[in-house]
Amino acid sequence: MDELTILGNGDSMGVPRVYCDCEVCTEARTTGVNRRLRSSVKIATDQGILWIDCGPDWVEQMEGAGHREMRQALLTHAHFDHMAGLPEWADACRWTKQKGILYAPREVLSAVRERYPWLENQLIYQAADDGLSFGGWQVTVQKVYHGKNGFAHAFRFVKPNYSFVYCPDSISLGDEEKKFFENLDLLILGTSYYHEKFDFHTRSVYDMVEALELLKQIRPVRTLFTHMSHDVDVRRAYPLPAHVALTHRGMRVQLTR
Repeated sequence: MDELTILGNGDSMGVPRVYCDCEVCTEARTTGVNRRLRSSVKIATDQGILWIDCGPDWVEQMEGAGHREMRQALLTHAHFDHMAGLPEWADACRWTKQKGILYAPREVLSAVRERYPWLENQLIYQAADDGLSFGGWQVTVQKVYHGKNGFAHAFRFVKPNYSFVYCPDSISLGDEEKKFFENLDLLILGTSYYHEKFDFHTRSVYDMVEALELLKQIRPVRTLFTHMSHDVDVRRAYPLPAHVALTHRGMRVQLTR
């Protein structure tokens, strides 16, 4: 049975923040319920594993999951918290003499190439603009608005009788974008705050209050919130519907009805 595992569910800075003594960061340093690595997941199938994003916590995520190699990964966008682990992955490929495959839209691959021009010695780049097939899943790509940070990408995975979307970074989706999110069994959506009060023009990710309004329109069967900042305390009982929950590190989701 195919399974998705949450490797990281934190926002761009993770939790705890090194400078912060708030209740959430303090708890994250002790019992660690709120400790959050940068957002990433793995999708395990009978035909192998596909990882989504490769951020600065890649080594800790790999060690925590008990994996010593990564053969193929899919990148949502070329921001630090989603791609900073690529040099470490490439170095692992160099030492094991097994090249990895990096799937991403062309514009994302171009940005990675500009930032890390040496990676193609160890990684094979595959443009994913027109989608890809993996482990029996048909994967399609949608460019999504990422607020002040420009754009990112969401990925829709479809098999007979099941479909889900992974979208860690987006805000204020337009009508065309929302169509990509319709008729889902599962949506994994980034929500950095419960209710973010900063000026909208300074923001880049949905908060939970806004996301709940979005869910009323697109109506997925189940939704999991990820990419959470130190504003979110998982010990609190947020007013969420029964079909909506917060992710946690190591959370396993069976990709079946």
